[in-house]
Amino acid sequence: MAELKRTPLYSEYQKAGAKTIDFGGWDLPVQFSSIKEEHEATRTRAGLFDVSHMGEVRVEGENSLSFLQRMLTNDVSKLSPGKAQYTIMCYEDGGTVDDLIVYMLDENQYLLVVNAANRDKDTAWLKEHRTDGVTIEDVSDEFVQLALQGPKAEEVLQKLTKTDLSAIKFFRFEQEVTISGVTDPAIVSRTGYTGEDGFEIYLPQASGPELWQAILAAGKKEGVQPIGLGARDTLRFEANLALYGQELSPEITPLEAGLSFAVKVNKEADFIGKDRLKEQKENGTDRKLVGIEMIDKGIPRTHYEVFADDETIGFVTTGTQSPTLGKNVGLALLDQNFTAVGTEVMVQVRKRRLKAKVIPTPFYKR
Repeated sequence: MAELKRTPLYSEYQKAGAKTIDFGGWDLPVQFSSIKEEHEATRTRAGLFDVSHMGEVRVEGENSLSFLQRMLTNDVSKLSPGKAQYTIMCYEDGGTVDDLIVYMLDENQYLLVVNAANRDKDTAWLKEHRTDGVTIEDVSDEFVQLALQGPKAEEVLQKLTKTDLSAIKFFRFEQEVTISGVTDPAIVSRTGYTGEDGFEIYLPQASGPELWQAILAAGKKEGVQPIGLGARDTLRFEANLALYGQELSPEITPLEAGLSFAVKVNKEADFIGKDRLKEQKENGTDRKLVGIEMIDKGIPRTHYEVFADDETIGFVTTGTQSPTLGKNVGLALLDQNFTAVGTEVMVQVRKRRLKAKVIPTPFYKR
């Protein structure tokens, strides 16, 4: 069996008594205290996440913009240095290669932050389509990435830097931010994957443990605590933020997943999958991602089938008991005819079919 990869913060989790699991080949913390407690800490105070397993790919060169316009569904020409954008990479049939964030560092210099499990695949896909005047380099091993998320995030991080964090707006970032007690300067970005305000911080690997310790010390009074993958998943799920491999996949297009805001079929540049996605935008999709709430007692888990009468109409992509709502809810990809709010459906929970209804998403909005 291949040895699990570890981030530079592994020893910090050990000190904090984290329970770790194999997450796509990485030895990562699923929880430090309990998933519910960590979820609530992030919603009400602030939580600190190690997301250093994520991949970073640098794309540079005189033709980098036109190259990214061909590879990505969003309109990269709208970026200027200091701005970031959520976007998607697709196959010709509209299926999803990956969803990612692109940071414009400078003219002809971009950093793509991709899902950990897709790092090699994404880099290979980009290189396969590379044109002259473009360099592509997987620089994931240079970075650690920490996320500080929650209503107290700005207050806590501001104690550690002279940079005015209130000036960094949503999907904007600052480079060369110095942080007290941390050797290397950082990229500080107002982005996140929890539905809360907060920051994602990128810096050289050697400085990761210093930053982890500095944030926990600075946030002690505010009740900042380390957060594992379990709460990261329930937080993003409540906010209806897609997870690759569940809400998005090679078989699921971004339009089926409700991500039309990131698919600019009217941009001048041709991008891979544009024809298929344009057709879906104009004619509608056969399937749609919706929220469901259980009426009968049971939890709608990932991959459970959904029925109307005796006909299979789709499947659950993610489901759990929402810690914030205290209700059993799920995201499900259903036949378009059964997606109106209030529609009753049946979910196959083990050997029984249980009643559920379609409800609006996101389940939680700050």
